[in-house]
Amino acid sequence: MPPEMIPIDGEEKKRVCYFFDSDVSGFHYGPGHPMKPTRIRMCHSLVMNYGLYKRMEIFRAKPATKREMTQFHSDEYVDFLSRITPVNMNTYVKEQHKYNVGDDCPVFDGLFDYCAISAGGSMEGAARLSRDKCDIAVNWAGGLHHAKKSEASGFCYVNDIVLGILELLRYHQRVLYIDVDVHHGDGVEEAFYTTDRVMTVSFHKYGEYFPGTGELRDVGIGKGKYYALNFPLRDGITNENYKSVFEPVIRQVMESYDPGAVVLQCGTDSLSGDKLGCFNLSMRGHANCVKFVKSFNKPLLLVGGGGYTMRNVSRCWAYETGLAAGVELGKEIPMNEYYEYFGPDYELDVKSSNMDDMNSPEYLDRVKNIVLEHLRQVGGPPSVQMTDVPRMPVDEMVEDDPDEDMVDPNDRRPQRLLDSRRQADGELSDSDDEGEGGRRNQASHKEADSPTSGRRFGGPVGIMSTGTTHGVGPSGAPPVSGATSAPAAGQTSAPEPSDMDVDEGLPLSQVAHIQSSPPISTNGTAPAPAPKEDQEGS
Repeated sequence: MPPEMIPIDGEEKKRVCYFFDSDVSGFHYGPGHPMKPTRIRMCHSLVMNYGLYKRMEIFRAKPATKREMTQFHSDEYVDFLSRITPVNMNTYVKEQHKYNVGDDCPVFDGLFDYCAISAGGSMEGAARLSRDKCDIAVNWAGGLHHAKKSEASGFCYVNDIVLGILELLRYHQRVLYIDVDVHHGDGVEEAFYTTDRVMTVSFHKYGEYFPGTGELRDVGIGKGKYYALNFPLRDGITNENYKSVFEPVIRQVMESYDPGAVVLQCGTDSLSGDKLGCFNLSMRGHANCVKFVKSFNKPLLLVGGGGYTMRNVSRCWAYETGLAAGVELGKEIPMNEYYEYFGPDYELDVKSSNMDDMNSPEYLDRVKNIVLEHLRQVGGPPSVQMTDVPRMPVDEMVEDDPDEDMVDPNDRRPQRLLDSRRQADGELSDSDDEGEGGRRNQASHKEADSPTSGRRFGGPVGIMSTGTTHGVGPSGAPPVSGATSAPAAGQTSAPEPSDMDVDEGLPLSQVAHIQSSPPISTNGTAPAPAPKEDQEGS
């Protein structure tokens, strides 16, 4: 019996481009490290065995080049990533400290190739959206939202999201970035903290949690003031409570900001039972975010992110790929090479647990009102004077080949061309025995449940350890002179009121008008987006 795909009634059909590179599963952060790129192949295996390949175009993106990465990252940092290997890393000790490469972000074989695959998918997905070659682009290998201009952070080395947004900005006046990862999307927020051309909205755990940024008062500075929105949450949030704040905030953002394109970071460490997460969302609660954002019919780039319980990550992303393609996947998981991971029930579902929800209705309502008040300060979509779009290498990759029809049909076609073929609805039907034949992988795959811990270069707290950097700016660097900061070791100071205390007596009017201090980037200056004419290099 073929796997079940149920068309969603009343939904307008979307053209979906899905990016996957089989090489991604060959990379390994190291023994005991919670980030496992194999989860992307597990998801792809479900996508293919459910038959979703019939409803979308599948591409293997061209890996991003060093030159493309330097549209955001510094030349020196990208050069460092391209040079360092486990063999020569002892000769780069100083650079590892400088660029925050250590326990959280280890050096492993093929590090630069891994970054290039991640960034290439997001950049090409953005390019195809901008040229109206698809309505939704999906790159689950992307979503590495912690990487900074010259610094690795939180398992992320190259910020594919920023690179994808820069590509979208070549064609769209305004781009909206939404982040549902359990961790704050600090790298993307920092990159666009001073501009009104990108609005960033992050829903995340805040308080004694990596990266320690993303409080209510972080709203952007200069021209970007009120174009960075943060919704700090507490442990154990449920589907119902998440929906009660996500939908009204995003609906108002869409009305007030009117973006030309949307990037949705679908980090699955916000799912119940994640090894590093602390929320209580089910698969369908998480997927509701995708369904709701899709309903606005904007060009949409879906990217991955966090997620450290592999069987749940792959389930959720496969289900959300189906939603993007206009179908709801059936509950029974089809046979695939990772079938044994999904026992004992072998069902496509991630259920909520009975953990306590620390987010009281009063707290959520107060924070929501403050966020909406910040949003009202925007006062409508900002206007942008557009110029001629400069030519970039990615343009040649996504443009139609006028000579394609002249190719001798007896010549071998490139794999990229073959991958772009899509089966039309009703063109073919599955045979009754398709998908059978004993393809189950009998090998035993043991996961290391205890993540490594230890000193993290370049920062006071790592994503795998507990602690807080409460009070620091969006980059994790100390605030500028005169700003409130956390006391140094051995010092004491009176506790400052926190946005996490808004349901414990802090007047709403007082919190709503508190603004954050200017951020300091890794270079010591507030980062700004590359101008349209200067996006060739950093």
